[in-house]
Amino acid sequence: MNIIETNDLNFWYGEKQALIDINMPIKKNAITALIGPSGCGKSTLIRVFNRMNDLIDGTKTTGIVFFEGDNICKSGTDVLNLRKKVGMIFQKPNPFPMTIKDNITYGPKLHGVKDHKELDAIVEESLRKAALWDEVKDRLNAFALSLSGGQQQRLCIARALSINPEVLLMDEPTSALDPIATAKIEELALELKKEYTVVTVTHNMQQARRISDYTGFMYMGKLEEFGRTNDIFENPKSELTKRYVSGIFG
Repeated sequence: MNIIETNDLNFWYGEKQALIDINMPIKKNAITALIGPSGCGKSTLIRVFNRMNDLIDGTKTTGIVFFEGDNICKSGTDVLNLRKKVGMIFQKPNPFPMTIKDNITYGPKLHGVKDHKELDAIVEESLRKAALWDEVKDRLNAFALSLSGGQQQRLCIARALSINPEVLLMDEPTSALDPIATAKIEELALELKKEYTVVTVTHNMQQARRISDYTGFMYMGKLEEFGRTNDIFENPKSELTKRYVSGIFG
């Protein structure tokens, strides 16, 4: 089942077209990786999925993006509700400058949760799902920025999980992390897909092979090829894809 599907999606930053006729399904409870050279449109594409590009002046979108059967590109879309359902993790960990606990409760409070017991339960559940609870349970009132880089990134994932999203968008979530922290995030992604749908942008092709079920190869704003990850890496249909995954260019 497709939770997100794009039909003839185009996107512009001013005069520059960044996405060209993208047609792509995102399967529910799977990990989809987007690979391709820098500047090919990967991050732009996932930012369309929760309308983050709306925050940039002079942008334009045409085409359709279905999320659970509803076109989220149409005017009148409840963008706040969309971003509650489609969370985002950025390349550089960006915890709020507040305590670990306050980072997790920020979203639920914003959406009207006031009961302290309920908030405490959300904190524990979110941190457990992000594989961070055992490391921080005794210092929930510590400053979030005192955590290591890998812990900060898992805290950002816990923060996203605190408002019960359905999709997690990850924009190069491990590029600023060391190999051990990277492995933890990869293990976490594999665990999270049991409950959520994960879309990740990565320059690390070994990572795409290790964790994703589906892979899209993007080149110059176009989706050059999309399919099951094994097929993309072992038997690509496009010569461009073959050259990229074999390391000949990019």
